[in-house]
This record gives sequence, structure tokens and C-alpha cells, in this order.
Amino acid sequence: MVLAAGCASAASGPPRPKFDASLITREQILETQVTTAYDAVKSLRATWLTVRGPESFRYPSAVQVYLDGVRLGDVSTLPSIAAPPIQYIRFYSPQDATAKWGIDHGAGAIYVSTKIGRGGVAIPPA
Repeated sequence: MVLAAGCASAASGPPRPKFDASLITREQILETQVTTAYDAVKSLRATWLTVRGPESFRYPSAVQVYLDGVRLGDVSTLPSIAAPPIQYIRFYSPQDATAKWGIDHGAGAIYVSTKIGRGGVAIPPA
């Protein structure tokens, strides 16, 4: 007697990348046809623009913006960043931003990168 067993597999094809709520990719920016970093964030992750955390007289809460590692200021600087060269935009939570850049990041940070890593691929920092 011969027994044959089989199992059904999920649909074949390339695996889908996991959704990362803290990242806007170049592909997403191109798909939405936005012109500035502000437009990209507002249309794809509007909650990033909302101030979170307690307000402090000494350290007022404002989401900080970085462009290729250089601190630009708060979200009012995002419209000055043109979308075409952007490789990715990443949001850092208040805890992660404070650990990375200091205590005046209680509302988080938005990091915009126009740089391309090795092999022509943009590599977002974690």
C-alpha cells in the first residue's frame, strides 16, 4: 500500500515586503506624484505631523526634521525639500529620536534622505 500526502501552499510569487509605518519609500513618493517632502508626509503619513508627548516650557514639543543628517528645524521646513531626489523618509518615535539626537526630540523626528547607498540602493537607518 502506498500513501501519498500533500499540502496546499499559499499562492506562489515573490513575497510582499512588510508594511513599515515609520518609512516612506522612493516608490511611494513617485506613485503619489508629490512635489515636496511635506506633501509626501501629509498624503502618506499625516499622523507624523501631529505633535505627541507632553509640552514642556524648557523643551517645547515639535517634530524635528533632518535632511541627510543635518537638522533643519521643525516640520515647517519640510515644504522646502523637493521630492524628486528623496530616497526615503523615516519617522523616529519620541523615544528613538531622543536616544539618537537628545532630549529636545520629545515629539519625534522626521529624517529625509537623498543619499544613495552602495549598489545604488537607498538604505534607511533603523
